[in-house]
Amino acid sequence: MIKIGVLGLQGAVREHVDSIQASGAEGIIIKKKEQLEEIDGLILPGGESTTIRRLIDKYDFFDALVAFGKQGKPIFGTCAGLILLAGEVVGQEKAHLQLMDMKVERNAFGRQKESFEAELPIKGVADDFNAVFIRAPFIREVGEDVEVLAVYDEAIVAARQGHFLCSAFHPELTDDHRMTAYFVTMVEESMKELAS
Repeated sequence: MIKIGVLGLQGAVREHVDSIQASGAEGIIIKKKEQLEEIDGLILPGGESTTIRRLIDKYDFFDALVAFGKQGKPIFGTCAGLILLAGEVVGQEKAHLQLMDMKVERNAFGRQKESFEAELPIKGVADDFNAVFIRAPFIREVGEDVEVLAVYDEAIVAARQGHFLCSAFHPELTDDHRMTAYFVTMVEESMKELAS
């Protein structure tokens, strides 16, 4: 069975595990960097990106996460996880993992729209996905290797670059598991590639 980890340092973790399991894979909460060796793909969940980064550093996860991504294993970043994957963060001197060629902005929809839902078409996933945004970032710019999967109000809110996937919204907070299932398929494909 495919094993997908959810980085369990902070943020919505249990809901991701439930969604992974509903999509036919095994969900594992990752608390130690050694566990990364046991999994085929990883979700970086929502939460607060600066807090998660502090915990990544505290528990010595940084180099292990970068290596995990660079060895071709898929990573899916949601909300704060999207910020962690970005190559550039507006107003921040240095970005975090820098695995995706994109420039992102934190709390991008402003205080007046802290939480909202929107029906979105997501390329390759769904024509009508109920996306839950909570203090969401958005993607301001993407590099040429990044495929835009969803746009809301002219802002890019989901994208893919090879084996990296990200969304500004929280796909785990609804009963619609299609976005997680899309990631599970990405993990299946990467396992075949890495095995060959």
